Amino acid sequence: MKEEKRYLTFALGKGRLAEQTMELLAGAGITCEEMRDKHSRKLIFVNEALGLKFFLSKNPDVPTYVEYGAADIGVVGSDVLREENKRVYEVLDLGFGRCRMCVCGPEEARELLLHHEMIRVASKYPNTAKDYFFNKKHQTVDIIKLNGSVELGPIVKLSDVIVDIVETGSTLRENGLEVLEEICPVSARMIVNRVSMQMEAERIRKIIGMVRERIS
Repeated sequence: MKEEKRYLTFALGKGRLAEQTMELLAGAGITCEEMRDKHSRKLIFVNEALGLKFFLSKNPDVPTYVEYGAADIGVVGSDVLREENKRVYEVLDLGFGRCRMCVCGPEEARELLLHHEMIRVASKYPNTAKDYFFNKKHQTVDIIKLNGSVELGPIVKLSDVIVDIVETGSTLRENGLEVLEEICPVSARMIVNRVSMQMEAERIRKIIGMVRERIS
């Protein structure tokens, strides 16, 4: 009886993160021609020769796919890893997608932060915001979860400040906001399913090694 081929599956965050990841992987000799077709309606892309599968998902879902074993390997921003707090191995900092997780708001909100006053915080990252204010600053805040443009929060008086990722800060400046406090740096990370790391240790470690050579 012929043994079924075991593929290693990658889950990649859609958009620029996936493009940068595939560029990095290509440099390490790991490619997937099917993914070059921008008009493809496929959900799963395969490289039969290497025994690899790839699929794209929304960034916050990548750690979930990896935690539950639907993907062996994932690439996602450390902002998502911190927020989702899934049981996965974080194996590499890939060095791209660099930005900062910050507390932002109008200049007058700086005093509220300094004096640890009760404030409202809007964020796509409620767990990160809660951890920062409750455990690091020991400041009691009301956290409001938003999914869209969190910069609107202080502008329409929904919140005093926001917690969000900042790359250049241009969107903040255009809307009269600024970085008030920095929480942590953010970059793309490679993560691995815990069981896969044991069952497919040799293949996964080889991939990690090939990618590490490209970023070192």
